[in-house]
Amino acid sequence: MEKELAIKVENLVKKFNGFTAVDNISFSVDKGEVFGLLGPNGAGKTTTINVLSTMLGATSGYTELAGYDVSKHKNEVRRSIGVVFQDPALESKLTGRENLEFHSMMYGLGKKDRDERIDEVLDLVELADKAGLLVEKYSGGMKRRLEIARGLIHRPKVLFLDEPTLGLDTQTRRHIWDYVKKLNKEIGTTIILTTHYMEEADYLCDRIAIIDHGKIVALDTPEKLKEVLGGDVISLQVSGDASGFIKRVREFDWVKNVKPRDDLIDLMVENGEKRIAEIVCMAPQYSVTVTSVNLHRPSLEDVFLNYTGKTIREHEASSLDRGRVMRRMHGG
Repeated sequence: MEKELAIKVENLVKKFNGFTAVDNISFSVDKGEVFGLLGPNGAGKTTTINVLSTMLGATSGYTELAGYDVSKHKNEVRRSIGVVFQDPALESKLTGRENLEFHSMMYGLGKKDRDERIDEVLDLVELADKAGLLVEKYSGGMKRRLEIARGLIHRPKVLFLDEPTLGLDTQTRRHIWDYVKKLNKEIGTTIILTTHYMEEADYLCDRIAIIDHGKIVALDTPEKLKEVLGGDVISLQVSGDASGFIKRVREFDWVKNVKPRDDLIDLMVENGEKRIAEIVCMAPQYSVTVTSVNLHRPSLEDVFLNYTGKTIREHEASSLDRGRVMRRMHGG
């Protein structure tokens, strides 16, 4: 039986003054799915969400949400979605309940429906006992939960979560993940999640699109993405010129891939624990000293590195450097 689509994106392009933020991407999202857009800051994740939520127009391509052409039926699309933005958008001088009342009135809900929906979403995110508290007294995690409740008040078909746990501590982040899982399971809401946290994407998403420089470089379930690498990952920290050593290692048929970066070398190998000694003992023959070794099963970080050549942190550092250069060039 063919699944019902919540979202369809075909050849989407979005440019800003000649800069291509989203570069000809295509994907679809099934109804009830948790779909992740994973990539560093500036990869095009938020721009994609902004187009799908009608806040930006596409340069070219076709987008459809809940059966509506996004470019032609903006009002219908807006009624079908909830959005939790990266930056907080709550009224801190109002209580939690007052924030929800204000938002539900904007959607034209009558008093009876309003009260019913507010109680419903407050229970869902476990804030019913804090509803009368001013939002300025909420913790970061409570604010995030209230924003998710607000995004659900009109029972949207699709909920967009743009970096929902950015800036939260590890424990609070875990709690937010559990609430997201809960609302997806109990309500069946389709969720589109942007994140640059690997563990967040791995834990929450049914499928993940890895985005780099505006392009989708891989798309599948977390498990299948990791299976592509196969075997184990041996990470070596080395000193010395490793070019000869790397060339020799690539010749082994049990080495599936080699990713050198600065003083680190990542090897995707079969039976990694049996190969560590051989690799470490061989290094001195090529004037290379191995200073540390790590063996692990492939993670999404390894998948991202495999497809892009850098970790997300390295991508964000280089983006930061490019930004500084641009500011210097323009006198900023």
